[in-house]
Amino acid sequence: MAEDKAVLITGAGSGIGEACAHAFAAAGARLALADIDKAAAERVAEACGGAAAVIEADCGDVASIEAMVEAAASALGGLDASVNNAGVTRHADIMELTEQDWDRIHRVNSKGVFFCLQTVARQMIAQGRGGRIVNIASIAGRGFKGTSNAAYAASKGAVISLTKTAAQQLGQYDINVNAVCPGVTFTALVEQLVRDRSAARGISAEEMRRSMEAPIPIGRGNDPADIAALCVFLTGPDSRNVTGQSWNVDGGLVPS
Repeated sequence: MAEDKAVLITGAGSGIGEACAHAFAAAGARLALADIDKAAAERVAEACGGAAAVIEADCGDVASIEAMVEAAASALGGLDASVNNAGVTRHADIMELTEQDWDRIHRVNSKGVFFCLQTVARQMIAQGRGGRIVNIASIAGRGFKGTSNAAYAASKGAVISLTKTAAQQLGQYDINVNAVCPGVTFTALVEQLVRDRSAARGISAEEMRRSMEAPIPIGRGNDPADIAALCVFLTGPDSRNVTGQSWNVDGGLVPS
């Protein structure tokens, strides 16, 4: 359990980050919720009981990341765990992607995750009590053909590789680093992709949703809470020797 642990969650204003906030709050954690949309993070904090520290942060900007971690550690008396969840994408064919798309996606999804991890690890090393870091990757980084776009897939592949290397190098400080690779997860971001893709195909959003779930062996997509449950486990005592791994939560859609 995460009871009384100090946990920072990025992208906490919606989707998987919001679900993580609720799951960690239910587990008794003390929370710092960061999002580029501060009002959204404040709404989540209120829904979780109102006690969380709320931080406005741009997770594609290193100075903003450093200020975020400093504020979170100050508010919570240090950091025991972080969930690096903030991310962006859009639906596009490989031949439609632009340099601007690549830079926007990698700025947050790969660069941002790296510097969130590095800055949090620096804080944990200074504390001297170890810690847990969970990076939100994606089955897109494992070659899932239904990815939103190739730049997004590349960014999530980078997160998977980063997780392995970081675990090797931070283990000496008793810092565990793992990644969670969601499959089809019906967040607000994905629901927008569903609407965009259904409109492009001339079908209803419900038909589009069913077509996305049809290849999943277990027959259903994820609720964001499915991802949050694994994040809580990976920061708890029962996973103390689990590190350097990337865990699919996808109903069996893509082999690990």
